[in-house]
Amino acid sequence: MSEVLGSAWWLLVTLGILVTFHEFGHFWVARRCGVKVLRFSIGFGKPIWSRHGRDGVEYAIGAIPLGGYVKFLDAREADKPELVAHQPGEYNAAPVWQRMAIAAAGPLFNIGFTVFAFWAMFVVGRPDFQPVVGTPQGLAAQAGLKAGDRIVAVDGEHVDSWSSAMLAVAQAAMQRADATLTVSDKQGQTQQHTLTLSQLPHGVADDEKTYQAIGLQLQAPPAVVGDLVDGPAKAAGLRTGDRIVSVNDQAVASFGDLVKQVPEQAQKNAKLHLRVARGNDTLGFDVIAEQKTTDGKARWMIGVGPAETRNAVEHYGPLQAVPAAFRETWKQTRNTFSMIASMITGAASAKNLSSVISIAQVANASAHMGLAWFLSFLAVISLSLGILNLLPIPILDGGHLLYYLIELVKGSPLSERTLIAGQYVGMALLAALMSLAFYNDILRLVAG
Repeated sequence: MSEVLGSAWWLLVTLGILVTFHEFGHFWVARRCGVKVLRFSIGFGKPIWSRHGRDGVEYAIGAIPLGGYVKFLDAREADKPELVAHQPGEYNAAPVWQRMAIAAAGPLFNIGFTVFAFWAMFVVGRPDFQPVVGTPQGLAAQAGLKAGDRIVAVDGEHVDSWSSAMLAVAQAAMQRADATLTVSDKQGQTQQHTLTLSQLPHGVADDEKTYQAIGLQLQAPPAVVGDLVDGPAKAAGLRTGDRIVSVNDQAVASFGDLVKQVPEQAQKNAKLHLRVARGNDTLGFDVIAEQKTTDGKARWMIGVGPAETRNAVEHYGPLQAVPAAFRETWKQTRNTFSMIASMITGAASAKNLSSVISIAQVANASAHMGLAWFLSFLAVISLSLGILNLLPIPILDGGHLLYYLIELVKGSPLSERTLIAGQYVGMALLAALMSLAFYNDILRLVAG
């Protein structure tokens, strides 16, 4: 499956799951409040599939998969409002607190799904890398970090994996706030170093350039043979688990060194002499490299791939995963609100906004990394969807909650004219946000 098709497929899977949970929240609470549901739709536009259930509800899948809706019996949308207004289960006849519960149910179900997805992720076990620093550059080198330092905490928050450490650093970087890294060096001594992220340019939101400026990189994995295809290395007698220590007497410290040295040495002579550590023995092998064309480029290869080095598995039993899931949900919620506040105040660039293009790409990448990583991705997107819908913007659930709160205070619903004006304002705000997000993603694609 190509990257484009894969991204489109996993985007549909992601939206299908999260929108279904969101709309089911509205549906379930509305039914419990006695409000009549006419249609439950995943997607907008003309239905490509629909059927009527025994409960009288039309269940449908719309042609446009970017959302969904639950249609209630509502006098305001009827051709003859005066007749519908008095029918049992009419939406506006429900007490205001029930309408508030219905509006809040969708986002709350998304947040509940977030906790469940993180719980499932911890039970499955998410493989990751130990947070050990490679050769530092940029701001990391200026801060005094050294190769082999293990990151223990970022701004006082404990981290167990490279992804957790880099996420914490990225959060600080987006806000251009200095971050304190607590590390354990090779001698086991604990030290603190300050990454002066405030020195990062405020106009730069390109991830690659930002990370280059920060200069933190993962310690390169050793040159241990993992994948061994039919080819020169296998024919010469190498085995999975062998650690290559030199090529033509040139020391190899990591798999990256091996990838660099094989073509350099093979250009001089295709016959290479490899020194290999196998158990307690050091063996020598003569390997004749092959030149193969991949992606239109000729490359010298010996037919070996790296071993799996993700040895920081975040894994808990079913019971221990429950508090861990709540902690992770709270941490992500805190980060999300912090990011929203930073964008409102201008501390973080609006270039950090992303559209469904980025979501599709990340969905595809996380799915290929394994079930646990895809569950983690679903949890984060579900939480973002829940929080976004709680914002007091007309046409979103948070906007409806605001209307109902005003109704509670003033004792009567807002006028039809005010509601219509709010709808236009809400649509304009969302259209502006979506346009900016698409613009950012298109710029990233063009630049990439």
